[in-house]
Amino acid sequence: MTPALELDCRGLPCPRPVIELARHLGDVAVGETLAVVADDPAARHDVPAWCRMRSQRYDGEDAAADGVPRYLVTRLS
Repeated sequence: MTPALELDCRGLPCPRPVIELARHLGDVAVGETLAVVADDPAARHDVPAWCRMRSQRYDGEDAAADGVPRYLVTRLS
């Protein structure tokens, strides 16, 4: 999947990846996907939880080219 926007959150501690996700969600159109690349282990739980709380769609996890986890979120509103 090719996201409309990819956020590089490598090296940012919890809760910064989710803060960046919230800050930049409006940078993509409704229906587009935003990716959060984060090496903080808490992001694996925080991103899906944030999506549930904010009524956005969590599309799962894959990996960036360097193997760092990448979390996919589709903007619904």
